Amino acid sequence: EDAATVARIAEAAVPLEEIRTKVVAEAGASIEGDRSVCRVQECQMGNLVADAMLARVADQGITIAIANSGGLRASIDAGEVTMGEVYTVLPFQNTLSTFQASGQMIIDALENGVSQVEEVKGRFPQISGMTFTWDASVAPNEGRITEVMVATDGGFVAIDPAATYGVVTNNYVRNGGDGYKMFRSGMNAYDFGPDVAEVLAEYLAAE
Repeated sequence: EDAATVARIAEAAVPLEEIRTKVVAEAGASIEGDRSVCRVQECQMGNLVADAMLARVADQGITIAIANSGGLRASIDAGEVTMGEVYTVLPFQNTLSTFQASGQMIIDALENGVSQVEEVKGRFPQISGMTFTWDASVAPNEGRITEVMVATDGGFVAIDPAATYGVVTNNYVRNGGDGYKMFRSGMNAYDFGPDVAEVLAEYLAAE
């Protein structure tokens, strides 16, 4: 080992450790984020991340959030939540991406999202601003999505395939990751928002 290099690494680690140990929130109960749960169904961590993403850009006319479960890498225990824990949940430095999509594009995206549940793949969609129902007895990509409802001021209504909706996701998904290639055609896309981990931390701190 080179002594000067070792010393420099130790010096550089100090502010990083301060960031990791910074307490950003208090969790009243554990938040489930295990892959065995989140990759096959709605889960607490998925709801939390999708809600945080949507809250950050709701003032931009965005009404729907879709997060890929593969981006969620840990649960959070009850008690103090540190920034290090947040980065463990969302370690990929993905940025917030907004765009406009037709209702049909969103339906197609959800169809992709439930197409590999049997293999416990990371494309399962965690969502905010809408609900969906799917039928596991139908073959993948053959119409598993049976209902999609979107939130409005008057309550949830059926999605209109021809209407345009504001959507937020992460830049990995927006650029076609986890099979979401339909989002590459999203209109007015902006992929350079803040790190999703920072968005989650700020949301937790405000709650």
